[in-house]
Amino acid sequence: MTSPTDKHRVVIVGGGAGGLELATRLGDTLGRRGRAEIVLIDKNRTHVWKPKLHEIASGSMDMSAHEVDYLAQAHWHGFRFRLGELTGIDRARREVQVAPYLDDEGRLVTPARAFPYDTLVLAIGSLSNDFGTPGVREHALRLESKADAQRFHARMVNACIRAHAQTTPLRPEQLHVAIIGAGATGVELAAELHRTTREVIAYGLDRVDAEKDIQVSVIEAADRVLPALPERISAATEKLLRELGVDVHTGAKVAEVVPDGVRLADGRALPAELVVWAAGVKAADFLQGIAGLETNRSNQLAVLPTLQTTRDENVFAIGDCAQCAWPEANGGKGGFVPPRAQAAHQQASHMAAQIRRRMAGQRLLPYRYRDFGSLVSLGEFSTVGNMMGGLIGGSLMVEGWFARAMYVSLYKMHELALHGTTKVALDTLARLITRRTEPHVKLH
Repeated sequence: MTSPTDKHRVVIVGGGAGGLELATRLGDTLGRRGRAEIVLIDKNRTHVWKPKLHEIASGSMDMSAHEVDYLAQAHWHGFRFRLGELTGIDRARREVQVAPYLDDEGRLVTPARAFPYDTLVLAIGSLSNDFGTPGVREHALRLESKADAQRFHARMVNACIRAHAQTTPLRPEQLHVAIIGAGATGVELAAELHRTTREVIAYGLDRVDAEKDIQVSVIEAADRVLPALPERISAATEKLLRELGVDVHTGAKVAEVVPDGVRLADGRALPAELVVWAAGVKAADFLQGIAGLETNRSNQLAVLPTLQTTRDENVFAIGDCAQCAWPEANGGKGGFVPPRAQAAHQQASHMAAQIRRRMAGQRLLPYRYRDFGSLVSLGEFSTVGNMMGGLIGGSLMVEGWFARAMYVSLYKMHELALHGTTKVALDTLARLITRRTEPHVKLH
């Protein structure tokens, strides 16, 4: 648990997009050279880029080709990985406490531990926010982790097999999927499901009529889908979803999730065998006031422009768990940096430089978010979005092949940060070759 006193100890909690990129950058530049001890802590053994979860859920992504093993990444990039979930921070002793880790059979793998730090970076990400809606916890699935996505996919495939095997007529809710929330996750999942459910049926489940029996619905409380994006993008996305046969409900507030569907505030009932909650985000509940640090109503840690928490200069926060100001003078709208993968990527790069400056006793620099726009992938059908900010000096709606290429490039930037140019190029080539011989939809 201890380290040499001449090494600066950096502890990063959370191995999502920002945390893992930061650990990799610091490991390559400081850890390998013996200038600092870099430790990454996460409650999972592997990493999957969160914007890819809807592809795992629909079955359109081969997870084995995109999953990163933390232990292997740590070995190759000069940092250490420790398995466990954060339970507390002792700011006086500069230690983080980690809970015991139990395996699937309840056996102890690692005991409760404490890890000392000189610089602590919290990069825990975010969870969906159900706003206390009745029935969500009991009856709705979420897409917060790889396990959630795999659980949804298994239930979807089982639902198709069950419908094919039964001799009685389908119940009203059977083979209906209700997605609550028409943000990027909701609309991307809806578009992917339109294709993958039909491909599952094509694998010999011929007693199911895909066009008649399968129904995907998207429910949004706002007056349009993708409410955070420009109206023209919302309109183009809704038009495509309706053309695919997706049932779009806007201006519809969910009153309750029940075992066989969703009840809306206006009294309507939407039958559904599978309900996915994809509305709203918040940071983990245990962050609320942790160690006396300042947090907001969404459990995010308040940070200064330097990404330091407001009450402790040794504790930083990046990514979705940080409430980082985005003032108008910095190209913002007077609010806060949005919880997007591009923000986590930018903050990881900035944080790597901050730690080097901190170790050198230099003044820390303010973080400036650069908004390059938003892109939403609708599977093989289209990609739409807006490019803006420093990239083109304005705002431009993009769709089709060019938008798809830009969407893919966001993930490639993440891969490059983790693996470098050579490995990413070879892996991409291998995927292009194997895609020609492998099925498009995974059934496990």
